[in-house]
Amino acid sequence: MKIVMLEEGAVNNNDISLDGFKEYGEFISHRLTPDDKIVETIGDAEVVLCNKCQLTAEVLKACPNLKYIGECATGYNNIDIAAAKDLGIVVTNAGQYSTMAVAQHVFAFISHFFSRVGEYNDSVQNGDWVKSDCFVYYLSPTYELAGMTLGIIGFGSIGKAVAKIADAYGMKVIVSTRTIPPQNEYPYEFVTREELFRRSDIVTLHCPLTPDTKDIINKETLGMMKPTAYLVNTSRGGTVVESDLAEALNSGTIAGAGLDVVSVEPMKADNPLRNAKNCVITPHIAWAPKQTRERLTGIVLDNLRCWIEGNPVNVVNK
Repeated sequence: MKIVMLEEGAVNNNDISLDGFKEYGEFISHRLTPDDKIVETIGDAEVVLCNKCQLTAEVLKACPNLKYIGECATGYNNIDIAAAKDLGIVVTNAGQYSTMAVAQHVFAFISHFFSRVGEYNDSVQNGDWVKSDCFVYYLSPTYELAGMTLGIIGFGSIGKAVAKIADAYGMKVIVSTRTIPPQNEYPYEFVTREELFRRSDIVTLHCPLTPDTKDIINKETLGMMKPTAYLVNTSRGGTVVESDLAEALNSGTIAGAGLDVVSVEPMKADNPLRNAKNCVITPHIAWAPKQTRERLTGIVLDNLRCWIEGNPVNVVNK
């Protein structure tokens, strides 16, 4: 059996082993695969492993040997799963591998804004402490998180993990979610989106990209937020109208934003957030510590093994 990985570079920084896939057949891995080379790269393979490559109906029909697609991610909107089902191709995904990593990254953004470690370190490295006439000096003020209100939009596994960490900091947690859990199941307040935007000191997004959440951060909702409030987005870039957010940052409508995702990735040179005021951006890296990538590839490998053994799991196109 031939197994082709289209985008090893998305999951491996030459620091994890993919040798397990070799136990199940000829394993051919490519760092990245351009869209116009996908069909050629898959060739006569029975199994393809992917992350962002667009496996459209046209692509799938051009690969008649293909029997199995292993998505190396939770989301699978890069695959035409209906076409795959019609063609008898099993599609699986991987979930629950990066919950704590993403939650950790959320608080890295929050700490950046409220503890200012980077700013003070830069100052010390530039010699400002050496020149100081006092044992302490002040640049931007720092703030305790205790007592602040964290607004969480979306209450899946990552939203719950973020809430738990916030609770440990002594923050007030309010949540807006489509499905409100039974009363007293969680020690948090469940509110409407509008109330969340108005009350929160920090708004953090943990919702999937759906018609309901697309462009949820826009001129109107940003205008509801406090001028001292911050936005954190580690979910999906399409939840934000980027021109509206850039305008809000540059005009002082809100105080800052920490973003791990944008609408088009890799980021385009003309993205208005690149140079927006007090906007900290990381390159979709929140999910990707070494341990989570090992966990992810382990799930992908286990999915493949179960399919080969005739007991497929994590199938998304049943």
